[in-house]
Amino acid sequence: MPLVSVHELLSKADQKGYAVGAFNANNMEIVQAIVTAAELEKSPVIMQASQGAISYAGLEYITQMVTIAAREASVPVALHLDHGTDFDQVVRCIRSGFTSVMYDGSKHPLEENIAVTRQVIAMARPIGVSVEAELGKIGGTEDNVHVDEREAMFTDPEEARYFVEQTGVDCLAIAIGTAHGRYKGEPKLDFTRLEKIRNLVNIPLVLHGSSGVPDDAIRQAIQLGIRKVNIDTNIREAFVNEMRRVIEEKPGEIDPRKILGPARQAAVEIIREKIRVFGSSGQA
Repeated sequence: MPLVSVHELLSKADQKGYAVGAFNANNMEIVQAIVTAAELEKSPVIMQASQGAISYAGLEYITQMVTIAAREASVPVALHLDHGTDFDQVVRCIRSGFTSVMYDGSKHPLEENIAVTRQVIAMARPIGVSVEAELGKIGGTEDNVHVDEREAMFTDPEEARYFVEQTGVDCLAIAIGTAHGRYKGEPKLDFTRLEKIRNLVNIPLVLHGSSGVPDDAIRQAIQLGIRKVNIDTNIREAFVNEMRRVIEEKPGEIDPRKILGPARQAAVEIIREKIRVFGSSGQA
């Protein structure tokens, strides 16, 4: 089926009280793994591309891989730009065929973030492309996006209310204690803050940096209004660890398919686990 918008997927999720997984598509095998897992779970799914993935594979390669995967899939698939920090890049992704974009202006003053987010929405909404924005800073490192742990700031609930009123954004990524990359310890999510934001903001909320967050904490966050959950690090770990295992067992293997194939299957399994935690199995 054709690509769908994230707004469409999250609107249904909001009505029924589950979250949709947004999984980073870093190469062909992972694109295949995401779709395979979603089909096995009969779940809607979001494939997202970071700035790093676009730099590595090229914008057209990413767009076409996901478009083909969606066309052959029996479940709804959206293609989303993750952490777009440059307005021109957002434009390029929309023109390339992305059905959703994130403009991350969280490093800018609030009014500047609002102004640029409005510009993105004015361009995207008339052609059916949904827009995600971010308030607060999420710790750790994402591709080309760095936030010092000491400077990481949680989202202010009143700022979130004001931001949504001023922009009309489709969904909002909030900072409540998660971090990009691997955690040094178990993350502690600020559920009280999440509940306050949800009570003030009547749009789907997004949780970034969710790899490594305990399943019970994810479930609680979903109960409190999280409708999109981003996962990248867990997939990378499963994929690369399985590649290493195969190479260690068969050091003479030179067929990349025999190394990448098991890695793809390992990615399928971790993605299926996450989809079940998010509650979106059977919702396609």
